[in-house]
Amino acid sequence: MILYLDASALVKRYIAEAGSAEVDQLIAHAQGIGTSVISRAEVAAALAKSVRIGFLSREEAGAALQVFRAQWADLVRLQLTEVVIARADTQAWEHGLPGYDAVHLAAALFWQETLSEPVTLATFDHQLWQAGTMAGLAAWPADWEQFKRNV
Repeated sequence: MILYLDASALVKRYIAEAGSAEVDQLIAHAQGIGTSVISRAEVAAALAKSVRIGFLSREEAGAALQVFRAQWADLVRLQLTEVVIARADTQAWEHGLPGYDAVHLAAALFWQETLSEPVTLATFDHQLWQAGTMAGLAAWPADWEQFKRNV
């Protein structure tokens, strides 16, 4: 399986929370793992937010950020070209997605077309999950409602 992680799924590698174990298992079975370059800022922002809301201490979040940064090079980092951004424009309009979600969807679709094989979009954002499914990606979790009841 070729796996595209949006930031909501990727951050679960670095913060132990509902869904983290499932993401780890998914990653362990993937043949390739990628994300958009915007995930770098989004994951760092999520870790900073975890400190602001008191979920993690500054030291815990800092350690998680160090691990994330060390593992960043191991990911396929999809670049934001004019072609991808133009596609994100279309996806935002068609699916009513926020900007970064539209970029994630466009990047995953671009990667799938470039590879000429299926890409699975892993996300914990229901709107992005639905849009990915409608746009022709395999979306994870496969059964959104069942998954959300179990985490």
